[in-house]
Amino acid sequence: MAVAFLDFEQPIAELEAKIEELKHISSDDSEVNIREEINRLQAKSRQLTTHIFANLTPWQITQLARHPHRPYTLDYVNLMCREFQELHGDRMFGDDLAIVGGLARLDGHSVMVLGHQKGRDTKERVRRNYGMPKPEGYRKALRLMRLAERFGLPLITFIDTPGAYPGVGSEERGQSEAIARNLFEMSVLRIPIITVVIGEGGSGGALAIGVCDRLLMLQYSTYSVITPEGCASILWKSAEKKEAAAEAMGLTAQRLEQLGLIDEVLEEPLGGAHRDPVHMSEGLKAALLRHLTELEEVDREELRAARGAKIAAFGVYSAPDA
Repeated sequence: MAVAFLDFEQPIAELEAKIEELKHISSDDSEVNIREEINRLQAKSRQLTTHIFANLTPWQITQLARHPHRPYTLDYVNLMCREFQELHGDRMFGDDLAIVGGLARLDGHSVMVLGHQKGRDTKERVRRNYGMPKPEGYRKALRLMRLAERFGLPLITFIDTPGAYPGVGSEERGQSEAIARNLFEMSVLRIPIITVVIGEGGSGGALAIGVCDRLLMLQYSTYSVITPEGCASILWKSAEKKEAAAEAMGLTAQRLEQLGLIDEVLEEPLGGAHRDPVHMSEGLKAALLRHLTELEEVDREELRAARGAKIAAFGVYSAPDA
C-alpha cells in the first residue's frame, strides 16, 4: 500500500517521489549510477522525517491518530496472536461491527481481546459505522467481558474511535446506559485488564472499553473527552479553531503521561505506526506480555481494589463543606 502523506509531511512526500522516480530509471547504461543518489536522498528523507516528527503540534498528532493507513485492532490481533476466534452479537439486538472481540492466544497466554474497528474503504467504513459503536456494540463487549471473567481470562482492549454513535436509533436503544453499564462492570471485574489507545480515544465511546489496570498509549495517539473540532465548535462557535482546541485540551500521549493519567507511552516507528506495522506490533506485543505477566501475579481482590483506587485518584477536586 502506497503511503498517504499528510499536509505537514509534504516535504517528505516530495523527496520520496524523487526516490521512486530514480528507482524506475533504467540502469542499463553502466555509466549512470543512480544508487548513490538514491541512498543520499533516502538519508535526507530520514533526517527530514526525524526533524518534522520531533516538533509535531497536538493537531498534527491528531491527524496522525486518524491516518487512514494506521493499523486497526484486527491488524494488531492478526500480527500478534497465533490464534483468534471472533465472537459476535450482544444476544439482545444485533451484532455491531464497529466493535470486534473474541478469544485469542498471545504467546502462552489465553486472553479475551476487544477493540474498535474502522474500515479501510468506503464500503467497510459504512459497514463498521466509521468505528463509532452503537449500544449493541457495547453490550457485545460487556458479554465478552463477563465471559472472560467466567473463565478467568485476562482482558485486552484496543481503543480507536472518534466517539460513540449519537444517532436517534442509538439513543432509543439506550446508548448512555450501555456506556455507563460498561464503566461500572469493568471497574469490578476480577481479571487483569490492559487497555491500549492505538488511534483516536474519543469521549465515552472510548471509556466504555477503557476502564483498566494498565493504560497504554501509542506515541501518536490521542485520548480526550471530545474531538478538537467539537471542542472548537462549542467554545469558539467555529471548527476552524480546531488547532487551538487541540493545543488546549492536552490530548496527546506525552501530555497525559505528564499528568499521570496513563501508565506507558509506546514509541512508534519513524513516521508513525502505519509506516511499519510489523515493527509496531512487535513493540506492542512485548509491552502487553510484560504488563500481563505482572498483573497475573496479583491477587484478584487486590487487583480490583487497586483498580478502584486508580480510578478514584484521577482528577483534582474539593468537596463542599457540609
